[in-house]
Amino acid sequence: MKNISILGSTGSIGTQALDVIRHNRGKFNVVGLSANKNIELLYKQIIEFKPKLAAVFDQDSAVNLSKMLKGTKTEVTCGMDGLIAAAEMDDADTILTSVVGMVGLVPTISAIKKNKEIALANKETLVAGGSIVKEALKKSSAKLVPVDSEHCAIFQCLQSSSSKDEVKRLILTASGGPFRGKKRDELEWVTPQMALKHPNWNMGKKVTIDSATLMNKGLEVIEAHYLFEMDFDKIDVVIHPQSIIHSMVEYRDGSVMAQLGVHDMRNPILYALGYPERLNTALEGLDFTKLDKLTFEKPDYESFRSLKLAYQAGVEGGTMPTVLNCANEVAVDMFLKGVIKFTDIPEIVDRAMMEHENISHPTLEDILHTDKVSRKKVYDRLKVVKQ
Repeated sequence: MKNISILGSTGSIGTQALDVIRHNRGKFNVVGLSANKNIELLYKQIIEFKPKLAAVFDQDSAVNLSKMLKGTKTEVTCGMDGLIAAAEMDDADTILTSVVGMVGLVPTISAIKKNKEIALANKETLVAGGSIVKEALKKSSAKLVPVDSEHCAIFQCLQSSSSKDEVKRLILTASGGPFRGKKRDELEWVTPQMALKHPNWNMGKKVTIDSATLMNKGLEVIEAHYLFEMDFDKIDVVIHPQSIIHSMVEYRDGSVMAQLGVHDMRNPILYALGYPERLNTALEGLDFTKLDKLTFEKPDYESFRSLKLAYQAGVEGGTMPTVLNCANEVAVDMFLKGVIKFTDIPEIVDRAMMEHENISHPTLEDILHTDKVSRKKVYDRLKVVKQ
């Protein structure tokens, strides 16, 4: 039985992970849970799964949860120290990192240093701190298994390879989001409500907006570079509206390995938590007789500039992906609040990148400082624009 600690248990990935665990009670045991402020849901999860530790990022919410849990055996911690504690638990075998944003970087590195198995669902960890994470992994016996459906697919497809030299390219599939086929002038008046209507996947708000701009796929390109040690010119993106093929690997002999499945995040979560064992799923499998067609298109890099910017930041490396990531986080936040337009998101990211003096070989402190300073610059500029 694997003991699991979930960072971000009240979010989309976290709640689906707990659903997976419910259906595999004999395989997993929850020892740690964490949330930002949603202590009502976290409280229900704690009563059901009885973890030893609950981490709440918001201090006031942590105090309130402690009162709610009076008389129970669950310890409550708070802030970044609380997240790190949940990531370093002696009892935990696997740490599912599913928090959103840069907050996931430090706890993930802490878990790696403790030789934990990491089920990684936090994009920002590798986008902003990929080089640091890879160095930490080299000094540790920790294992990293991707949870994102695309990277989980590539991870599985690569099992047939004895060497990365046999790989010609990685092919990440993208649904195209709710605005597939639209041109830039048609995106000018997109509202948050429109952008949050993803055609296939059920995800959190930030990831859903990133999917609509194709930034999500750009972040995944950078992730793939670090996860699979592949140059950017060997990582392609193809639009696949049906979201049945989750990604592919083309080998030098012309063979292409593809991983297929229903578009439900509980499948890659199950694979990542169970790895190297394949466990039974509670989900219905694919019925190929009901698949009308599988189609593929080239991405529109001009109408969806975020994808192009991500490639640019990834190739430049250093702290540039950190700036790409934090500027995008701020822009998405402001779009959801109605401060900026949908088409402003890549413009804001582009300007932040142009103004940044890149640090080619950053330390963890460099990355955290760059994120803090760049984030403040973008917020300050947008406040001026709003006025």
